[in-house]
Amino acid sequence: MLRIEDTDQTRFVEGAEEYIINCLHWCGIAPDEGPHHPGPFGPYRQSERKLLYRKYADELVEKGFAYIAFDTPAELEAMRESFRTEANPSPQYDHRTRMQMKNSISLPAQKVQELLEANTPYVIRIKMPESLNITFTDMIRGEVTFHADQVDDKVLLKADGMPTYHLAVVVDDHLMKITHAFRGEEWLPSAPVHILLWEYLGWKNEMPQWAHLPLILKPDGKGKLSKRDGDRLGFPVFAMDWEDPRTGEETKGFRERGFLPEAFVNMLAMLGWNDGTGEEIFDLQTLVERFSIERVHKGGAKFDFEKAKWFNQEWIKRSSDENLVGPVQSILEDNGITADRLMLSKIVPLVKERCQLLNDFVLQTSYFFQDPLTPDLTAVLPKWDESKSHFFENWSKQIRELNDTSAAGIEHSFKEFSTASGIKPGELQLPFRIMLVGGKFGPPVFEIAAHIGMEATYRRIHFFLNAIKS
Repeated sequence: MLRIEDTDQTRFVEGAEEYIINCLHWCGIAPDEGPHHPGPFGPYRQSERKLLYRKYADELVEKGFAYIAFDTPAELEAMRESFRTEANPSPQYDHRTRMQMKNSISLPAQKVQELLEANTPYVIRIKMPESLNITFTDMIRGEVTFHADQVDDKVLLKADGMPTYHLAVVVDDHLMKITHAFRGEEWLPSAPVHILLWEYLGWKNEMPQWAHLPLILKPDGKGKLSKRDGDRLGFPVFAMDWEDPRTGEETKGFRERGFLPEAFVNMLAMLGWNDGTGEEIFDLQTLVERFSIERVHKGGAKFDFEKAKWFNQEWIKRSSDENLVGPVQSILEDNGITADRLMLSKIVPLVKERCQLLNDFVLQTSYFFQDPLTPDLTAVLPKWDESKSHFFENWSKQIRELNDTSAAGIEHSFKEFSTASGIKPGELQLPFRIMLVGGKFGPPVFEIAAHIGMEATYRRIHFFLNAIKS
């Protein structure tokens, strides 16, 4: 189920919901129901369920489990200043301070009524009990205990009538019959508030099982991974490209960096989990079959971009050539290279083991479709001489008449002519590669010549010879 938790309207970002849906679609994860696939538990945007939460907030006030608070931001700040001590440097709105504040517990009933009739802005806060231990079982961390008097009276309903996460998540989990709730470990301190709400609303026996997942940490392990870390260190932290409409700031995504969705999901699954066999490559279906919550680590997992690229390289190797041709053709087109699909289907198996990212296919395949215009002359100049120029001038004339233009046929002709010229074939293969590719990379050079054809091979040889003369 996809639920859009948009109760904090100050943090609402246009387009974010579509972005979430598109990312899930790219990952191959299709929600059974949600805003774009309605089911029996809608609506799925919390902003569309506003009146629903008010009902439960009022019920909590009537039962004495919550109260109305009229304090202004200035009064809240004054409270933090006046109650600050060495022992309590960050005073909270709780059992120690609530009676000195402006709320329905500290004020006479008549005064409360007057403030309400005057439309005085207010929030509804949970009334946390004193001297109570709250215990629950976390699927990852086991039994966890909190002291209620160390938790502040959290706001449940804001002045604009919207609920906070605390109220909304409990009401929605109940009404939507959620059985298991997974969230980041930063929400662990809020667990006592949620447990009490389940109890106060009479739903304690229906509470879902909870698992507080470890965080993804910076590569050095010091703190939670953030977009800023990715920008600083040069790797993505978003699934897909994202442009923040508020700032116009663009963020590169894993998809645009050339990651396959299978590799992205596989990499994420292995951050803080393993199946105990030592295996690391899993498709989504296998992850579903093998996953067990008991093997999720309690500690955070350090993000390693090099390892992420390794996952992608393994998935490129394992992907069928047919499945790679479409994405590679699109990437080439994005880079201004028109690639024939049939030709590409023959080239992809030659180069895919050399590619960590899909974008690497641009470097590894472009020379099959475009003559290199800036060959790396420095790679051959130190050992270049006239005998090599004569070899390529004369052999290039011969290849236009070759009957066997397979890789094997071209290689046989090349070696036969080099022997007749008194030059070792090994001394000529690097220059030949530079002529065809432009650099010192690529699959076997005779395979390249066979695929681009004899006319293109002849043309590139002579372009190189002219360049080296000048």
